[in-house]
Amino acid sequence: MDFTLSPDFVATREAVERLMVEVAQPAAKIAEREGRFPREAVARLGEAGVFGAAFPESVGGSAQGFQAVGLISETVSRLEPGFGYCMNLQGMTCPLTIFNWGREDQIRRFVPDLIRGRRIGMFALTEPGGGSDPAGNMRTTAKKRGDRYVLNGSKMFITFSDECDAGLLFAKTDPSLGAGGVTAFILEPKTMKGYRADPISMSGLSRAFRSCAVFLDDVEVPEENRLGEEGEGFKISMTALEYGRLTVSARLLGLAQACLDAASAYARERVIRGQPIGRTQSVQQLIADTTVNVEAARLLVRRLGWTMDKGEAAGREAAQAKYFASFAARHAADAAAEIFGGYALADEYPVRKFTGYIDMLNMGEGAPAVQRTLIAEDTLGYKDANRHAPRRRTSL
Repeated sequence: MDFTLSPDFVATREAVERLMVEVAQPAAKIAEREGRFPREAVARLGEAGVFGAAFPESVGGSAQGFQAVGLISETVSRLEPGFGYCMNLQGMTCPLTIFNWGREDQIRRFVPDLIRGRRIGMFALTEPGGGSDPAGNMRTTAKKRGDRYVLNGSKMFITFSDECDAGLLFAKTDPSLGAGGVTAFILEPKTMKGYRADPISMSGLSRAFRSCAVFLDDVEVPEENRLGEEGEGFKISMTALEYGRLTVSARLLGLAQACLDAASAYARERVIRGQPIGRTQSVQQLIADTTVNVEAARLLVRRLGWTMDKGEAAGREAAQAKYFASFAARHAADAAAEIFGGYALADEYPVRKFTGYIDMLNMGEGAPAVQRTLIAEDTLGYKDANRHAPRRRTSL
């Protein structure tokens, strides 16, 4: 097995690094200062192909595959974590779900604009009180009236929902069936009455890339915007989350690497009693443990992308990668905070910002406790984590 990156992947990483430095980082500073979503920068990244690695050229992608998605997500999150949200909503859970489950007219209508950043996406599954079973506990309803569905209910922690042009939302068309009554819809919020998204104030996170509470008051959705058949929403959401665990795991990996880079640089330059603190055994132990965790997480993320590229079921690999990347990132943030000491709380250093994103991503696409349950049940033979065949369209 060859663990080195191919020349094409190295070139991709270098190109993304340049874009992050030249486009994303300056835009993020302005966006944070003004509290404004950097739509123009997202479009520039999209036009450059940052979000299109999982898609064929026929819809505007680069067909580089899921290993490239992981590499790009890691790089984006390492250099400007706010833009990491786009890797899910412009490059994975939103457009890829439409691509895998949609009709050809839906794909051509929505996917190219999403991966090019010309439309902003969302993925609205979680609800207040939904817990670890958002589909089974779902209360949002969709009632059929003629050639339209009327949606009522609410969603919680829905990223980009205040900026969304075209995104996915899940509702129950038959509440009596539990998770079997969930149906997926493509919403176009800016043209739909009764839709409201209120930003949630979240300490330590971006003022520009916001999560919101979404409220639906008799929102009418055309039947042509239903994704898949009635009752397929649970299957659709589960396959979407599996793919999403790749980007979230890679984003956690990028943040862990960013913490390690910052802590290492600070340990070399911070001098106490005539020598850099990096010369002390306690700091070296923190750096060593963090280094090994980051490298182990990287291998799990790459294995996940490799498994997906083969078209195989990847539930087991996704759960393991997400769980360990969460652990590695949390450890890296704690180690960085210990090395920086009181300066970890200072805005001039990045540790506090990294910690906020890590806290958020620990919950994204399934909290660590959920992943541990999946991993344990699989290992014990109670429930095969790879029992579901993947849903993957390779061409159009």
